[in-house]
Parts: sequence; structure tokens; C-alpha cells
Amino acid sequence: MVSRDRSTPTRGPGTWRKQTTCCGPAQRAAGHLVEVGRGAGAPRREGSLVVNQTPTPRPDVLDRAHDARALFDVLVAQGVRGEPATRAQALAVLGTPDEDLLDLVAAAGRVRRQWFGRRVRLNYLVNLKSGLCPEDCTYCSQRLGSTAQVLKYSWLSTEDAVAAARAGIAGGARRVCLVASGRGPSDRDLTRVTAMVGGIKTEHADVEVCACLGLLREGQAERLAAAGADAYNHNLNTSEATYADICTTHEYADRVETVERARGAGLSPCSGLIAGMGESDEDLVDVALALRALGADSVPVNFLVPFEGTPLAGTWDLTPQRCLRILAMVRFVCPTAELRLAAGREVHLRSLQPLALEIASSIFLGDYLTSEGQAAQADLDLLAGGGFVVEGADGDGRAAAVPGEPTTTAVARGAGATSGETGVTVRRRGPGTSVAPNA
Repeated sequence: MVSRDRSTPTRGPGTWRKQTTCCGPAQRAAGHLVEVGRGAGAPRREGSLVVNQTPTPRPDVLDRAHDARALFDVLVAQGVRGEPATRAQALAVLGTPDEDLLDLVAAAGRVRRQWFGRRVRLNYLVNLKSGLCPEDCTYCSQRLGSTAQVLKYSWLSTEDAVAAARAGIAGGARRVCLVASGRGPSDRDLTRVTAMVGGIKTEHADVEVCACLGLLREGQAERLAAAGADAYNHNLNTSEATYADICTTHEYADRVETVERARGAGLSPCSGLIAGMGESDEDLVDVALALRALGADSVPVNFLVPFEGTPLAGTWDLTPQRCLRILAMVRFVCPTAELRLAAGREVHLRSLQPLALEIASSIFLGDYLTSEGQAAQADLDLLAGGGFVVEGADGDGRAAAVPGEPTTTAVARGAGATSGETGVTVRRRGPGTSVAPNA
């Protein structure tokens, strides 16, 4: 203990002032001295004298932060007017360092709230026909040559399809997505699907129905629209420049043509992308700009689920931070589109899913086509925790957690089988099984 008079310090550089907050009663009574005005560095204690050294921000950090804020301000100003980001701006968003990530999410969130407020739309997938697809898309567990141990079954009956949709609607879904594997529907297939659309609409006229059946031929989109379908989904998935790297049995132009046919028939065009297949920043920006040019009303952003038994097995290139950058980039390029968190969100975003919902305005409830999602109640808890409003819900629309029922944001594994050691859980419930769906 230093015994000299604390009111007249005799050593050390700097200016001294009395400070009355300290640990012991003696110090609190008499006060102790704090040295101020020194250079940057960690505080240090000299006897009872606490030396307070104020850190000086690095000029390069200040410059970078200023540049990031300036970019985000411009993107927000454009986005709230419905104006898309340029290619250069979109690339800059993908290059945002982790230090600026929260500012980026906040900026993208301002654009999201301009067009969607705190609303979140719940969508529900019904896999009408699973596996045995003749196309060779490298990312797909249902592809030609896939050895992934996914469910394989032919067409559901109309009754089973309507029942599956009913479960999702009871869980809060406002859009049901009817999906079938294959290159594209035959006329007979289309007759099946139009009956399913009609059955769902008869029970739930206020629920949207989206079909996703592959490549459409002339006149098929019109048949779906006449049956009451509201939307058609066909993803571009990646840039035109690299499309041949992920599929050789059809071309990028075929996908563009299908989206255009759907839009021409009056169906809402739904088209999105898959991130995590080894693409570059340029590829991601190019596909986002292409989706904007196509006029996609809904843009699902999928994060690769790398099933064992597919060419992309073991491809885990994404981090939660990277996923947030991708979502923000798409939001700025397509500011007024319904941006949907789709497959892979649980395993790639993990604990950052709440931040992703500050950017996206739509999610899939429950399971996906061949993999299991997190428990449906965990999805609702996620929304409740963020103060989001479920579109079309009763009352004030706020998602409500169920008291006394703990849930987890991890992917539910109870009814599924794990694909290798990847953490991917193969769907073993819902359509095509005798097990109740996750809804």
C-alpha cells in the first residue's frame, strides 16, 4: 500500500484527479487517484494509483467504417425507393468484413421493413413425387445416379396431397408449394396436379398454391392458372456462366423460358438460387441480377444441403456470416421481392437465424423435400422471439411460443436418418410415409 498523501502525487507522468469509486471502504472514503491524458494502451495499476489509458482508434479502421456506412446509406436510400443495387454495389456487399456485418444486416433490415414491415409469410412444401429424377443436377439428392438414401415414391393421390397441405395450413402456412421431381410434367401429370390445386382451393380459398413441376411446355402454365394456382416456382440456381458445371441434361435458358411462361400465364413467378456450390461472388451477383430482370416476385435463397451420395457431398463452404451477406445482397438487388429463407437455413445459419429474418420476409415451415427442417414449433418460437408478425394469423398476427414446451432451433432428428457424418437429416416423415408431418 502506498502511504503518501493521495492529494499530492509525486511520481509518474500525466495529470492526476481524485476518483471516489473503488473496492475497499477506505478507498471509497478517501478516494484514489487516476492518471489521465496518457497514450493508447491497456489500463494499469501502480500501487493504489489506477492509470487510465484511453485507446486511440486506428485511422484505417475509421476509414473503412466510414466507407461501409456510406455504402449502406446509399443502398438503403435506393432500396426504400425500390431501386436495385448495381453490380459493383452488390459485390461490395459480399465483400463486407465481419466487423461491419451487424451494420449491413441493419441496413438490409431497413429495406425489408419498408416493404414488408415485421411480417413473415410461412410456406409449406408438399413433395408429390420423390426421387428417380432423370436430370443430373449435382446438388440434388433426387438426381440421376444419386445414391442418397432419400424417400422414393410415385405420385401421391389427390386425397393425400390435400391432407398434407391441410397439415401445413393448420400450422400457419399461407402458401402451399406442390413439388414433383422430374424434368417436367406430362399432360397426365398436369391433370393430377390441377386436381390437387382444386382440392386445396376448395378447402382454403385464401391460401396461395404454388406449383413446382420442372420445365413447362407451351400451354401448361395456362392450365395451372385456370385450375386456381397462384404461382410457379422454377429456380435459376446459379449464374448462366457456370450453369453447365451443375447440370448437363438441360440448359440455363430452359429455366429462364419456364419462368417467363409462368409469368406470361399470369402466375406469380417464384425463382431463386442455391449458395454454397463453389460459386464465386460474381456468380451470386449475376444470378441475383438475372432474377431481378426476370421479375421474380418471390426469391427463395437456398443454402446447399450436401447429401452423401451426390457429387457435392462434403461441400461445406458456407459460414453463418457468409449466408447473411448473401441474403443482404439479394435484398438490395431485389428490394421489393419476397425474400425466402429456404433449404439449409438451419444447418448453415445456425444461431444467426434471427438475424437472417431481419433481412428475409418468408420461410418454409417444417421439413423440405428430402431433408428434415427444425421442429415447426421451433420456427414459430423463432418468429415470436424476434417480434415478427405471421402473415394471415388470427389476432394481432404475432407468432406465439407454446408455454411449457421447450423447443430447439437445431434440426429435428427424431424421425429421420443422418446422411453420413454431415449433419443432414433425411426426411422420414410426412408425405410418402405413415409418420405425421412436421407442421
